[in-house]
Amino acid sequence: YRICLHGVLQTANMLRPIRELLAGRTMVLASGSPRRRQILENIEFPHEVVPSQFEENLDPSHFSEPWQYAVENARRKAQEVAHRIKERQDWAVVTGADTIVVLDGHVLEKPGSNERATEMLQRLSGHTHLVYTGMTLLYRQEGGGALQEHSFHEATEVTFAPLSAAVLQAYVDSGEPLDKAGGYPFPECLLL
Repeated sequence: YRICLHGVLQTANMLRPIRELLAGRTMVLASGSPRRRQILENIEFPHEVVPSQFEENLDPSHFSEPWQYAVENARRKAQEVAHRIKERQDWAVVTGADTIVVLDGHVLEKPGSNERATEMLQRLSGHTHLVYTGMTLLYRQEGGGALQEHSFHEATEVTFAPLSAAVLQAYVDSGEPLDKAGGYPFPECLLL
């Protein structure tokens, strides 16, 4: 709980310059993630959700570093939404984000099936891995002009305790891991 509260405050401080840039306009979140939306609601950040229609089909092996893959997914999500809403005047920033889990150099994305979730969580059990979140902000300067872009990433080292077969199976059976990178909800209260 203390980590999550610290993360919310850290996120609020990180977004302060963006709040000033908005000047009464809206930030558009290029994501359908309920967790990302909840972060913005928790810090009372003015936003609108416009889920990206970017088909996440990039090949992680084409990037020299895993974080570059996460940043490029985030950039493409933000660009797709910005293109779709470019005629609207009520927004100032479009934010795209992508989170991946990396274990021993291998990118673990959303498992999509119980079998894949079980496999991922068994690999993570008792091991240390990295979680990367890539973000891209596309924003308009005062007076219009071309969109400006700022992309960055955060990396967090996470160590799993060993998971018993019963705990792992109960978690997988809950359906919770299917839509989360690496099959688990990284404390998204720390990252947008």
